[in-house]
Amino acid sequence: MTVVVHADATVLAEAVAARLLVKLIDAQAVHGGAHAVLTGGRVAAAVYRAVLASPARAAVDWSRVDLWWGDERFLPSGDPDRNETQARAALLDALPLDPARVHPMPPADGPDGADPELAARRYAGELAAAGDGRLPRFDVLLLGVGEDGHVASVFPGFPVADGLVGAVTDSPKPPPVRTTLTPAAINTADEVWLIAAGADKAEAVGTALTSGGLPAATVHGTSRTLWLLDAAAASRVPAPDRVPTR
Repeated sequence: MTVVVHADATVLAEAVAARLLVKLIDAQAVHGGAHAVLTGGRVAAAVYRAVLASPARAAVDWSRVDLWWGDERFLPSGDPDRNETQARAALLDALPLDPARVHPMPPADGPDGADPELAARRYAGELAAAGDGRLPRFDVLLLGVGEDGHVASVFPGFPVADGLVGAVTDSPKPPPVRTTLTPAAINTADEVWLIAAGADKAEAVGTALTSGGLPAATVHGTSRTLWLLDAAAASRVPAPDRVPTR
């Protein structure tokens, strides 16, 4: 595990965007394609905007990138609060992606109607189909960190669903109904990046990194786990654990 601290949220977003582009380029060089798992939230939207603004985005063959989501608010398609909607507005609609390789979690007005359990099972099936019966090879999986230490829609004190994709019907953070990858799925990714900015994240980040006991402390990549923070979010992380940057 590596903790990288950037000066502020703007620098953090630009640095994560640069890392993401390099990771996709490297994955395509090795595997021919790349699979990335997206997240939502204000920092993620800033990262996506920074990717769009970077000239290096032209080095990625976007037609050979598969995009997945770590969790989703179970709302109708196009709802502005859906992570998919936010990612499309910030980045995806401007990229030459293959639509068949963009894999949003089912919406509440999708083929399963308003049943999040069926939607979760449908997404698990889509993952299995792309991975020849297993999960696809996730080259990089992005996660925000909540003020309570949650990641994706895995919340402290709430049971984790069985399997790889679960339905959440009583989220402590609105909206209450969501679908999410479980830690069992998250922890198959080659690299897991936990991204946090702001003083409101400092307590959760510090606790996860020093004491554990939060969902953010239970996730990891198979080859690399990065905590990518701004200085405010890292204010309770012991200095010896940090890799400071300008």
